[in-house]
Amino acid sequence: MLFFDRVTKTGTDRIGFTPTALIIGGWAGRDEAAIHHHIEELAAIGVPRPSSVPVFYRAAASTLVQGGRLEVLGPDTSGEVEPVVISLADGLWVGLGSDHTDRKAETMGIALSKQLCGKPLGPTLWRFSEVEDHWDALQLRAYATIGGERVLYQEGTLAALRTPTDLIARLPGGALATGTAMFGGTLGAIGGIRPASRFEMELEDPVLGRTMRHGYDIDVLPVVS
Repeated sequence: MLFFDRVTKTGTDRIGFTPTALIIGGWAGRDEAAIHHHIEELAAIGVPRPSSVPVFYRAAASTLVQGGRLEVLGPDTSGEVEPVVISLADGLWVGLGSDHTDRKAETMGIALSKQLCGKPLGPTLWRFSEVEDHWDALQLRAYATIGGERVLYQEGTLAALRTPTDLIARLPGGALATGTAMFGGTLGAIGGIRPASRFEMELEDPVLGRTMRHGYDIDVLPVVS
């Protein structure tokens, strides 16, 4: 079970949530140039180009994790900060997640690679209806600790990505079923995709004056021992 603090304009509550499905939106940018940039940076490390955009990958709901540490197999993984929409019984909520991915496996198959790493989620949710009218102003960023140095790894506004309403309308049935979490796309990596020992992410709402944050250390397990 996952636990979230749901922060709204009127107060905060805490809930437990057992996800039943996970959808990962890929190539979900609105800007064709930005999509091309991300496709090319992945192609540079051997990831096949998509046949169409956007695409929706399914992954096991059990890969959703919380906490401050993520174990991965081998040195070829990296995080990607993304907005996450979660469908609860009382509507849609927005959170923060990392589509942490095995880049070596990604060169063999993107859908396969999505299953191989845990998908860290932050502990905070905002009601989607409270941010929908200024969605494009929300600011997404990530920091990575690489070689002992904390660097800005991703940064931009959600104006670069398709809105949740747009993505959901493209799903079969045009709705996000209760119990489903959907990752909503990412931004290009500043300086290129590369592994890190720690990944930190945040989603800032400059209109309502609030920020959600989450970070995790990456423990690299040896492939053989």
